[in-house]
Amino acid sequence: MVEVDVTKLANYRDTVKADFQAKTGDKLSFLPFFALAAAEALQSNPVINATVDGDQIVYPATENLSIAVDTERGLLTPVLRDAASKNLAQIAHEIADLAARTRNNKLKPDELAGGTFTLTNTGSRGALFDTPVVFLPQSAILGTGVVVKRPGLVTVDGKDAIAIRSYVYLALSYDHRIVDGADAARFLTTVKKRLEDASFQGQLGI
Repeated sequence: MVEVDVTKLANYRDTVKADFQAKTGDKLSFLPFFALAAAEALQSNPVINATVDGDQIVYPATENLSIAVDTERGLLTPVLRDAASKNLAQIAHEIADLAARTRNNKLKPDELAGGTFTLTNTGSRGALFDTPVVFLPQSAILGTGVVVKRPGLVTVDGKDAIAIRSYVYLALSYDHRIVDGADAARFLTTVKKRLEDASFQGQLGI
């Protein structure tokens, strides 16, 4: 688990979300940022994206994110395919579309198959963090908590200071037969750095 300071990301989202919705028709939540950062981190940490086929470890060619959706019929996981190749507008639209059709029972069967990694946003229900269970044959699942504001330690002109910051917890569960703790830590720190840098201007897609 890592704690991520998403203050810069929250400020960026606040400046673009109205224009984003006006141009795309979709709301810009934190989830598309988490999805893109995770998909990019899977490219540089491919063992986290691996799946199991019998006694073989398979390394898929693309990053297909299973997105956990809460429905009246229970938890379902439609798949956002080739996530690392998409911009935030595409990701936001596809997640919204998949979630709506999942809840309305309008998904095609193949839209629930082929996921290589799962993202579950328990923060949407107010949870600080989660310890999700891996969906076999995948190797890992990332739980994203709610973004909260609280006092944090920052450095101003070389001196420590207290400021109001935005934080989120990211928790990774993984299959230890395939993924070592060091692999998991490298993946999480890659995602953390990407979100804290918040350099998403080129991936906004509007």
